[in-house]
Amino acid sequence: MSFTIPAGFSSDSMVDFDQFTGFETGFTPWDCSELFSPTTQSIEPAGSGSGSDETNQNQTNSSSSLDQPNQLVSVIDERKRRRMISNRESARRSRMRKQKHLENLRNQVNRLRIENRELNNRLKFLLYHCHCVKTDNHRLRSEYRILRQKLSDIRQILLFKQLQQYSSAWPCYNVAT
Repeated sequence: MSFTIPAGFSSDSMVDFDQFTGFETGFTPWDCSELFSPTTQSIEPAGSGSGSDETNQNQTNSSSSLDQPNQLVSVIDERKRRRMISNRESARRSRMRKQKHLENLRNQVNRLRIENRELNNRLKFLLYHCHCVKTDNHRLRSEYRILRQKLSDIRQILLFKQLQQYSSAWPCYNVAT
């Protein structure tokens, strides 16, 4: 992560040396060699209590964070900018997916319309042939009834002629007539 320093700041103003007066004498707040020396008693630097290392680190951290408010703002702005770019890319990908899905749905609608048209044409063709078959079936049944009636009539005529032949062969039936 890169930090940018605003133009109004110089490297001298970044650290306030007044807080660390020990730098002039060569003493640093984290120098603990005197604390463990056998000849001297443990002497804490002025202004520190228990946990002097933590306090001095906190002072260092707080002073550096106080000295860099514009850097913190620029880091936050950089994160916002990256997030915004990431969101734009995500939205662009989402729009592309949506567009591709919509195009697939349009293609599917077109395919289904064509298939529906073909099925309707086949249905019309089959209905036409079904109608033709029903008409033929009806005509053939009527023809069958007519032919059956004619056959029945012919049988009756033949039967009647046979009866006439047999009746002319018997003389007793002729006398009575």
